Amino acid sequence: QVQLVESGGGSVQSGGPLRLSCAVSGYAISTYRMAWFRQAPGKEREGVAAIHHNGATFYAESVQGRFSISRDSAKNTLYLQMNSLKPEDTAMYYCAADRNLPVTNVQALGVSWYHYWGQGTQVTVSS
Repeated sequence: QVQLVESGGGSVQSGGPLRLSCAVSGYAISTYRMAWFRQAPGKEREGVAAIHHNGATFYAESVQGRFSISRDSAKNTLYLQMNSLKPEDTAMYYCAADRNLPVTNVQALGVSWYHYWGQGTQVTVSS
């Protein structure tokens, strides 16, 4: 059974860093495509960063250069390092996984391309 459990969310001041973790069970993390999504109140869920089976990464333009996605196969954990946080980064953050064939970078940030989801962790950035 595949399970994804996020942690690391919290409140931080604008410009500060935060690192999210997603503990994975039920499969080897390197065999799945994984991604981080976020959803702010009243807005649609959007892709933030993705990592393909081969380790290649892709980011939404809004977080390019500030966020970094990575995985630790030994710990079977996915990470999202967030730097230079802005109030507009405030949202519930979710990790997601899918084992299907590789998709394009744009598709890798699409909600419909993921089968497994975590419960989310809240990130609040104050100005």
